[in-house]
Amino acid sequence: MSFTLKFVLALALGLAAAVIIAPFAAAGVAAAGFHFPFPRIFDRTVMVTLLVALLCFARPLRLAELLRAGFARPRANLVRVGAGLLLALVAVGTLFGIAAYIGPSHSIPYREIAMRASSAVVAAIVIGIIEEGFFRAFLLGGMERDFGGGGGAILISSAIYAMAHVVRAPAHYYLIGIHPAAGMRNLAESAIRLAHPVAAFPELLGLFLLGVVLGEAFLLSRTVYFSIGMHAGFVLCAKSWPAIAGSGMRVPRWLAGRGPVPLIGAPAAWAMAVALMLLLPTLVGRPASPEERRQVSLLP
Repeated sequence: MSFTLKFVLALALGLAAAVIIAPFAAAGVAAAGFHFPFPRIFDRTVMVTLLVALLCFARPLRLAELLRAGFARPRANLVRVGAGLLLALVAVGTLFGIAAYIGPSHSIPYREIAMRASSAVVAAIVIGIIEEGFFRAFLLGGMERDFGGGGGAILISSAIYAMAHVVRAPAHYYLIGIHPAAGMRNLAESAIRLAHPVAAFPELLGLFLLGVVLGEAFLLSRTVYFSIGMHAGFVLCAKSWPAIAGSGMRVPRWLAGRGPVPLIGAPAAWAMAVALMLLLPTLVGRPASPEERRQVSLLP
């Protein structure tokens, strides 16, 4: 059985377990005196059950091997984190500069941008490490062998990356008591955005292109460090961008974007992602040879 089929099986088992467990977890949280919306409890339950499922399939999925190869030689690759971060900040900073040029300079909310960015630093680092470890080192690294190279694996893993960020319950609500069907209902409601592809298209496309950029950075460098830096930089910019998109600066929609994460849904950001795809081979370097890949995977 291929890595992809094993992953799909683990994912299905993790989701099925979350559907069953989440309503009881919500009742336990409420009984403990906490007040959290059920969709949030469901999302956290999915994270836990999916992690357990992956650990159960760890050996056939080569989980430890893929993560060890992806995070190989951390000290030697630390400079790549900084390089990736700098590239992301320069790329998206260009969009900030265009917004400043188009809008009146006196209306740019510099202070709000700085406050938003500083408050997101820790989250950006954590998100970068976790998501690059999962989506690039594990998922893309595992799928690469199934698809006979990086191209198909990048496209499939990037599509999964985009859908995983879009599939969310449309509203927050609270449960009183135990409702065994609540997990299945929440799962169906979480996928409802995919049933309206026109509305979800801008965000899906932006996330897909971002996944391709990060995947290309991973395959070129054969470790997650450059993509971690880029990912953290993109998160910082995405957290700061609402200060521009909602500032009343009259920034055009093609630049301001729309949706929960407006920067991702902006055509200007899509063009920036395509430019990064073209530049990365020059900035990161050539892909590692098969022999170099084997040597990295054997490192302790």
